[in-house]
Amino acid sequence: MILDLNRDHSENITYSYPGHFLFIDKDRLSHYPQYTGLSHWHDDTEFIAVLSGEMDYNINGRIVHMSEGEGLFVNSRQFHYGFSKGRRECVFLCILLHPMLLCSTPSMEQDYITPVLSNTALPYQLLHEDIPWEKKILQALRQMYDALGQPAFPLLILSLFCQIWRELHIHAPQDGPQTADSSGQLSTIREMVHYIQKNHAKKISLDDIAAAGNVCKSRCCSLFHRYLNQTPVNYLIRYRLDQSIGLMTSTDMNITQISYEVGFSGTSYFSETFRRHFGCSPMQYRKRALEYDQKGADLTPF
Repeated sequence: MILDLNRDHSENITYSYPGHFLFIDKDRLSHYPQYTGLSHWHDDTEFIAVLSGEMDYNINGRIVHMSEGEGLFVNSRQFHYGFSKGRRECVFLCILLHPMLLCSTPSMEQDYITPVLSNTALPYQLLHEDIPWEKKILQALRQMYDALGQPAFPLLILSLFCQIWRELHIHAPQDGPQTADSSGQLSTIREMVHYIQKNHAKKISLDDIAAAGNVCKSRCCSLFHRYLNQTPVNYLIRYRLDQSIGLMTSTDMNITQISYEVGFSGTSYFSETFRRHFGCSPMQYRKRALEYDQKGADLTPF
């Protein structure tokens, strides 16, 4: 869960198949604290296919709902995360594919790839089974997952990605001018989020976060609520918790060391906050994580 950031503050994806710029995984929402992912953005395009259950998705502050059989395309460089306020389970495919995979020639990139990536009217696209072209994309996503492990499966996935992109290109809404206001707001929130991610281990105040975006505290809170649907302080706490999970599952550091390493003021406060978000203590989570690694057990929080 530790986010690796690029120089422009976007997430550096840890690909499941690094040499091919592919991330393809089946996951469940209950694996995330309070059934809520951490808001992030990256250059890769993201696809979600809901296999069972339901969940909401926040893209740049707009919330869309997906049920079983439905899915979502999230364009490059958009803030996004999935969640369920009612803590309802959702099993889904998450597929991240870098657009560079399709840029075989300069003309291909210019004529077909860039127009979709830069289309300000297409930050995302909901996918429904009762709309033929959207159904094709959903079927291709499931075929991608099923292809894993087959001979030369990256070639099959690339072929399916081409088919998906053709549908997106043909059916994309007409591009429109992005207002300076919305563009500036996204830049501001990215700067403030980056400040939190870079300095989470230190003592951070709301004044510090607002200063990173060169806005007042009220404006800072307003932007976090609009785009991330939470307060700056809640985002900071959630980010610290995510970093703690990475340390618990990848190091031998004890819980006290981890609590201070990620920016909590004490072990008791860290443990209390962790339990409130995950429904179990840090030690219980670490134990279950170890069982998951050794036996492939389910890591669903208690």
